[in-house]
Amino acid sequence: MTKDITRLKRSLEGDVLDSAFDRGRYATDASIYQMMPLAVITPRSARDIKTTIEFAQARKLSVLPRGAGTSQNGQTVNKALVLDNSVYFNRLLDLDVANMRCSVEPGMVLDTLNRLLKPHGLWFPVDVSTSSRATIGGMVGNNSAGGRSIRYGIMRDNVGAIDAILSTGRTARFGLLNEGSAGLESLLPDLLALGQDNSGEIEARFPKVLRRVGGYNLDALLPDTLAKRPGSTAQEDDINLSHLLVGSEGTLAYSAAIELKLSPLPAPKIMALCHFASFYAAMDAAQYLVALDPITVELIDQTMISLARSIPLFKSTVDDYIRNTPEAVLVVEFAEEDWANNLAKIDQLQAVMAQLSDAQAGKPRQKIRPEEAVVVITPPDQQARISEMRKSGLNIMMSMKSEAKPVSFVEDCAVPLQDLADYTQGLKDIFEKYGTSGTWYAHASVGCLHVRPVLNMKLSADVQKMKSIATEAFELVKKYGGSHSGEHGDGLSRSEFNPVMFGPQLTAAFRKLKALFDPAGVFNPGKIVDAPDMDTRALFRFAPGYHVADFPTQLNWSAWPGAADGFQGAVEMCNNNGACRKRDGGVMCPSFRVTGAEKDSTRGRANSLRLAMSGQLGAKALASPEMADTMKLCVSCKACKHECPTGVDMAAMKIETSVLYRAENGLSRRDRLIAYLPDYAPIAAALAPLFNLRDKLPGLAWLSQILTGFSANRPLPLWQRRWFQSTELAVTPIGERPVLLFVDTFSRYFEPENLRSAQRVLTAAGFTPFAPLPDQRSRKPLCCGRTHLSVGNVARARDTAQRLVEAYAPYAAAGIPIVGLEPSCLLALKDEIPALLNTQDAQQVAKMVLTFEELLLTEKTALRLKPLQAKALLHGHCHQKAFGVMRPVQEVLGMIEGLEVETIETSCCGMAGAFGYGAETFDISMQMAEARLLPAIRGADAQTYVIADGTSCRSQIKDGAAREAVHVARLLDQQLIKD
Repeated sequence: MTKDITRLKRSLEGDVLDSAFDRGRYATDASIYQMMPLAVITPRSARDIKTTIEFAQARKLSVLPRGAGTSQNGQTVNKALVLDNSVYFNRLLDLDVANMRCSVEPGMVLDTLNRLLKPHGLWFPVDVSTSSRATIGGMVGNNSAGGRSIRYGIMRDNVGAIDAILSTGRTARFGLLNEGSAGLESLLPDLLALGQDNSGEIEARFPKVLRRVGGYNLDALLPDTLAKRPGSTAQEDDINLSHLLVGSEGTLAYSAAIELKLSPLPAPKIMALCHFASFYAAMDAAQYLVALDPITVELIDQTMISLARSIPLFKSTVDDYIRNTPEAVLVVEFAEEDWANNLAKIDQLQAVMAQLSDAQAGKPRQKIRPEEAVVVITPPDQQARISEMRKSGLNIMMSMKSEAKPVSFVEDCAVPLQDLADYTQGLKDIFEKYGTSGTWYAHASVGCLHVRPVLNMKLSADVQKMKSIATEAFELVKKYGGSHSGEHGDGLSRSEFNPVMFGPQLTAAFRKLKALFDPAGVFNPGKIVDAPDMDTRALFRFAPGYHVADFPTQLNWSAWPGAADGFQGAVEMCNNNGACRKRDGGVMCPSFRVTGAEKDSTRGRANSLRLAMSGQLGAKALASPEMADTMKLCVSCKACKHECPTGVDMAAMKIETSVLYRAENGLSRRDRLIAYLPDYAPIAAALAPLFNLRDKLPGLAWLSQILTGFSANRPLPLWQRRWFQSTELAVTPIGERPVLLFVDTFSRYFEPENLRSAQRVLTAAGFTPFAPLPDQRSRKPLCCGRTHLSVGNVARARDTAQRLVEAYAPYAAAGIPIVGLEPSCLLALKDEIPALLNTQDAQQVAKMVLTFEELLLTEKTALRLKPLQAKALLHGHCHQKAFGVMRPVQEVLGMIEGLEVETIETSCCGMAGAFGYGAETFDISMQMAEARLLPAIRGADAQTYVIADGTSCRSQIKDGAAREAVHVARLLDQQLIKD
C-alpha cells in the first residue's frame, strides 16, 4: 500500500497525507464514531478527484468526500481515501446575478460564498448553524437545512444542478431532465423505472414533513406534482436528477461543481424572545407562532441557558436578554419588506402570547409575567448576539465537563407541528425510563428539535441505553408520521433504522439505486444502505480498550475528569464541532486561517492529543517530533479558550506537550535565548549599542539566523540604555489610591517610555503607582515567567511566577489593584500563573488584576484630556480579545474628545511573542498579518494614529507596514492637560 500511495502522490497536484498523525486527524467527525482513513488527499482540481477515484476503483478501495467534517452521525468517517475539498477545491466558478444562480466547487464555505454574494444583493439562504465552516459540498451530501427553512426550504430546494464524477471516473450532469443528462444516458431508463415502480410506496412511506433527509430521495424520480413535499419551495414540475445526490452522503457520486439557486438578501429583521414557564407550553405554542409567518422559530431550553451563563462568550448575552429563569425561550424572527409590517407582526405576536398565557385545556398554565413574556430586539448587533448563541446550541450543550455528554442519535427527528408538544413529552418519558435526561434546542418552526440524551459512551451500559432509546424514539416518530432524520442525515447512527422507517420495498430500492451508480462500493460504503449496527463499539471514538495512562502534568486540570489529573477530560472536551475552522470574525484559529490545514486547527491539535494520550499514535507520541510539529503554528492566542464553545484551551495544552518534548530533547539555543531573556536583559541593556549592531552591520542578521534561528528578515527589538529603573517608582503603597504597577520585562528594557507615560497618566487620574522590590533571594526584577513558559521550561517558570506572587500577594489581599501594560504578561497573572501554581495567593492576585484601561474607567472623571481632532486605528492584542477587555480600551479612547476610533477586526497579528521572529515561522507570521491588519494600516493616511497595546503587535506593524503604533498610555500622556 505504501508504494501505491507514493505512486498516487506523484500523479496529483494536491497533497497526499498518510502519516498516522494526519490520518488520525480525519478519523473523527462531530459524532461518537472513529474510523481511521487509509490516507487523506487535498485535491486541487477535478482531475485530482478523478485520478483518486480511478486509483481506488483499481485497488478495491473506498473514497470519502469530506468538507468541514462536522457531521453528527458519522457520515464523514470511513476506512477510505478521504478527499478534503475544503483546502483547495473551493472556488466560486460562475455567478449569474440576473438569474440568481451560481456554481461552486464543493469545498466552498457557506459564509465565504455569502460574503462574495452580498455586494450583488444576493445570498444562499440555507443558513446552517455551522455556516462559518460548512462547505457547500458537505451541505449537499447531508441535505442540510437551517433555521429559515420554513421560508427558503432545505438544501434540496436550492440546488439546481450538479456536475459529478461517477465511480467509473466518468463525468455526468445531474439536473433537470428536460435539459438533458449527459453521461447518464445508459442509467436513465433504470432510474426512471425505479421511481415509477416504487411510486406507491414513496407516497405511503415518505413522511409528509419538510424535514425528511433520511434514505435516498427516490421521490426526485417522480414529477413534483406526484410527490410534492410539504413546505417545499420548488417550482418546477420536471424531474431534477441532482436531487438524487442531495442527501446521498457521498455514496452515489462525487459532486465536483454545484449549481445553486440564490435569493435576494432578506429585509432587515426584527427578533422577539418569547419566554415560557414550561417546556410543554413552548412546544405547544410553536404551531400558533408559525401561523404568523415568521422566518424562523428557534428553541433555547433551560439547560442551554444555564450552560451559556457559564461560558464567557455567552454569559453577558444571557444576562442582558433572558428574563428570570424560563424553562424555554422561543426565538421568533420576522423579516417583512416594510418595517412597519415587522412592528405589526410583533404586535400580533404579543397578542398571541397573551392568549397563550391563559389556561388551555389539558395544558400547563403559563407563569411568566406578561411584561417579561416577550423581549423585542431590533439592533442587528444585538440580534447577532442571540443568533450566535443559538447557532452554538449544540456546542454549548457539549460544554458539560462530566464524562457523560449529550449524545447525537435521535436529535433531529421531525414531526408535524400539531404533534410537537406530545412528541417531546413522549421522548422525555423514554429518557426518564432509561434514567437519563435530554438537552433540547433548534428548529421549533418545522417540528425538528435537536434533542440529546446525556450518556457516557465509554460505558457499555450506556451504549445499551442508547440503542434502546433509539429504537423506542423512532417508533414514537412513526406514530406521529414524522421523519427519523430531519436535518443531520443517516451516517452510522441512523442508517440501521432505514428499513424500519421505510419498509422492505423501499430499502431494496435504496440498494438498487446504490448499485446502479456504485456497483463496486467505492463511495463511502456502509452509509444509508448495508450499514453496521449503530452500537458497534469497535467504530466508537471511545472503543473498548480505550485507555489513557496517568502522567504528570504542569497546570491545574482538576475541573475535568479523567487521567493525568484531568488533562484527559480537558482534551476530550473537543467534540469536533469545527468552530475553530472559521475564516472570519473573532480570532480563533489564526494558523488555520492561513494554511487551511486540519493539522493547524484547534480541533486537529486536540484530536492528535487525544489519540497520542490513548496510545493510538505509538509510544511516546506526546513527546514526539510529530506532536511538536502539530503544535508548531499554535500562537497561544488563547482565542480558543474564549471562542471555542466547549472551552478547549489549546494554549495551555501546548504548554504540557512542550514540557514533554523538552524533557526528551532539551532546549534549543533559540529556546534558551527566549526563556532567559529576563535574566540577561540588564546586561544587554547596559551594552545596548553592541547588542543592537545585529541589524546594522551587513551579514550579522544572517549569521544570527544560522546561530540562533531568529529570522534575518526581521529586525530584533532594540535594547534601551535608559531602561526603566525600579527607583522610578515607589516601592510601597502610598496615598489614598495606591495601585501596583506590574513592570514587565519587555516594557522595562525595550519600551520604557510606555511605563513612564503610564506613571504620569495614573498619577493624573489620582492614583499613586508603586512597584514592590523582589525578595532578598534575588535582586533580579520581578517577572511573570512567560518567556520560560512559552518554550516549556516550566520548572523555571514556576519558580519565577512564585517569586512574583509572593511579592504581590500581600497587596492583593489588601485590595490594591494590580495593573500592567503588556497584555500577554499581565493576563498571565489571571490565567497561566493560577493554573501553574494552584495556590490561594495566586488566585487572590488574579482577582486584583486589571488592565490599564479597566483601571482608568473606575475613575475616569479624574482624568483631564485635551481634545484631539484625529482618526485612530485600534488593533487589539489576542489576549485582550480572549479576556473580553477590548471594550475598556475603546471606552478610554472615547474619553479623548474629537478622536474618531476604528477598531480593526483582526485575528492574531502574527507576531505572538517570539513566533514571528522564528526563521521557519516568519512567512506564516506575515501571512497572518496580511489577512487584515497590515492592509488596513497601509490604507490609512499618515495622520491617522495606530494604537496597539501589545509589544509584539507594535513590532509587527512597524516591520510590516512601516508605521509606528503607540500604546494607549502614550496617547493619553500626550493629551494630558498639565497644570
